[in-house]
Amino acid sequence: MEQGYLTLETGEIFEGILIGAEKDSLGEVVFNTSMTGYQEIITDPSYAGQIITFCYPIIGNYGVNVLDDESIAPALSGVVISDLCETPSHFQSIEKFSEKLKQAGVPGIAGVDTRLLVKTIRSRGTVKGYVSRQKGTNFCAHEQFWVEKVSTKEPQFFKNNGPHIVLIDYGYKKSILTALLAENCAVTIVPFDTTFEKIKALNPDGVLLSNGPGDPMALQKWFPEIKMISQYFPTLGICLGHQLIALAYGAKTEKLTYGHRGGNHPVKELTTGKVKITAQNHSYVVMDESIDENVFDVTYRNVNDSSIEGLQHKHYPVQTVQFHPEAHPGPSDTEYILKGFVHQIASLGETQYAVK
Repeated sequence: MEQGYLTLETGEIFEGILIGAEKDSLGEVVFNTSMTGYQEIITDPSYAGQIITFCYPIIGNYGVNVLDDESIAPALSGVVISDLCETPSHFQSIEKFSEKLKQAGVPGIAGVDTRLLVKTIRSRGTVKGYVSRQKGTNFCAHEQFWVEKVSTKEPQFFKNNGPHIVLIDYGYKKSILTALLAENCAVTIVPFDTTFEKIKALNPDGVLLSNGPGDPMALQKWFPEIKMISQYFPTLGICLGHQLIALAYGAKTEKLTYGHRGGNHPVKELTTGKVKITAQNHSYVVMDESIDENVFDVTYRNVNDSSIEGLQHKHYPVQTVQFHPEAHPGPSDTEYILKGFVHQIASLGETQYAVK
């Protein structure tokens, strides 16, 4: 194994052993607090352009299987871990974690003091990092529009007998599609830049705006289309989709110091006072003071920092959540949100989707 380095743009250098693809990589260094689910995490398109630091001390102990990929190809820039397990034990395992990285063309570095790295990110804020055989690098990289890279290029249709949902793909997780299909929905996945008129021509019963990577303001050009879509169809926004709907109605977003990433984030449902444990993966949040109280009710708040975690439109059947109700990985406390969205569509017009 070859020695390598993770160099942060703030000057800190972390030593380790290179794993995965044999190439250098630049990305935004973030951390995830989940105890399990590393396969789902590295294949989540929302991590496009980022280098993930796993807080859990051992990664790879149950291997990699054929079921848990959230996308066809990982879009992340790299992985940083503490202890790498090269002798996985699980009846579904087909390959090692390090083999998965290499096959996917993703570089990584193991044997890193991840506790110190996470403390550094928490104090410095999210910073760019470079994984390489050499210390130091040039951090002047061209900012990329990651949504365009991970979004589907052509519409895809999944037949079913229930309501027809259009899933706008900003970098959707497979588990969102799986959850909709489990509710008997027919699903059409469309590219991120699909217009209101094109969606209207598909004659859906509802629209779901997916999760995805990057700054939501990179999609400012499509805010008017998103607003028209949500005014015409029952709409659910998840993660980036939540932010885009808020922005389309005039709200603002800001970047957190180091984001929310993990399967253990407590969120309070304001109507009941109950706290749900949620799966999250985002850098940006909707700003409190930017919400028009005549347009939206805040439905969920983060227990740790009180940030907005959900919105409900006062006049249209439009709801949003910052967290991932489909989880994978993570708890299933909020899976009722996807189920409720489908049932809401059914109650709004049961005969509309008999055969489309």
